[in-house]
Formats: sequence, structure tokens, C-alpha cells
Amino acid sequence: MNNTPRYLLLPCMIIAIGIALAGFFIGNTLYKSRVALNTVTVKGLAERRVDADQANWKINYSVSGKSKSDIPDLYKESESNKNRVLDYLKKGGIEDGEIRIGVISYSSEEYRNEDKVLVDERHTLTGVIEVETTRVSIIEAVRGTINELMVEGIDITNNPSQYRFTGLNKIKPEMLKEATKNARIAAAEFATNSGSEIGRIRSARQGGFTIIDVGERFGDTKRLKKDVRVVTTSEFYVDN
Repeated sequence: MNNTPRYLLLPCMIIAIGIALAGFFIGNTLYKSRVALNTVTVKGLAERRVDADQANWKINYSVSGKSKSDIPDLYKESESNKNRVLDYLKKGGIEDGEIRIGVISYSSEEYRNEDKVLVDERHTLTGVIEVETTRVSIIEAVRGTINELMVEGIDITNNPSQYRFTGLNKIKPEMLKEATKNARIAAAEFATNSGSEIGRIRSARQGGFTIIDVGERFGDTKRLKKDVRVVTTSEFYVDN
């Protein structure tokens, strides 16, 4: 049995109808706003082929002896070999400011027979010379001939050189502009095919820049030529 006084029924009904109508209008407004928001999301690509602008190269040189007592003489020989390597680099056009001389490291190995008796030993001094330059092409030229020092009796390790592109910030703005332009072209083509027109941009998201050696799937230090790539994601309004 309903105990609600009759004089309260009419106000309650009015409030309930008001709430229902408010919910309808709010829901209808949201629905219409979604329908009216016609957009298309596309990706834009920009690519550049660039040259490495920095090169790094390490050369190791080693001397060895069979006794720890040989170390003083080994050190003198190591210093002589270091100077010969430096002379070769400078004759090849590499400048003092592009060369860094590392410390000499010492290592030893012992060889024992089955009875644990020492039968041989080896003591080695290894030095390192590092070259860093923005004159990338000169590294290729000198590195291609430095093995001639081996013929002169110097034990060197001609490590692979590394080539880097450091000018990304200089080309970023133009690449982003190009990627956004290409995204608009893709959006316009979509709109044309659907009988619409592309409007202004609603939002844009920048992907990360990637630098890859030409001809490689990953890595950016092996080759002089690099491919720089960026993809942007843009959302455009579409006018029917």
C-alpha cells in the first residue's frame, strides 16, 4: 500500500520527468557531437639520406716477452712502436688534436703441463691510440693502409672505425614539416575518395627519429651513409 500523501505525488512526478528529459537532452547532445566530429587519422613519412659527420677509430699495438723480467725492455719497445704509429697517422693527415693516447695495459698468461709444472709464460703490454675527427674521409684513407706497419714488425690491431651522424637537430624541423605535409596529402586522398574535403588538423603526434646505416636493418655506426626516418601521426577534420 502506497503511503505517500497525494499532495506530494504531483511534485514528485514533475521532478522525475525533469530528470528524464535532462538525461535525454544531455545524451542527445553528446551523440550529436560525436556524429559531427568526422575525422581521419593518417601517418606521414619523411626520409633523408645523410653522410656521417664524425668518425672514431682505435688502433692497438702490442709487445710480448717470455719473462716478467722482460717488462722494462718491453715498455721501451712499446713506446717506440707508439711513436711509429703516431708518425704514420700524422703523415696520413691526422692532426694532433684528433689523437688521444690511452694507457698501456699489462697482461700475463702461464702454460702448465698435466703435472702443473710451468712450461711457458707470456707477458704482454698493449697500448691504444684513439682518433676522433669530423674529417670522416681521412679515416678511411689512413685505415686502409696502416697495416703496412705490420710488415715493419709492429703488432697492431686495426679496429673497425665507427661513423656517426650528429646533425639530427639541424634537419629535424624540415623533416617534421615534410612528414606532416605528406600526412595531409594522404588525408586529402582519403577524403577525395570518400567524396569529402579535408579540413584543418585536429592533433598530431611525432614518432621517434631513427638513424640506420644504408643497406642495414639496424645499427648506425658501420657505414658512411645513413638513412634518417621519422613518422608522424596526424588527425584531420573531414568536411562532408
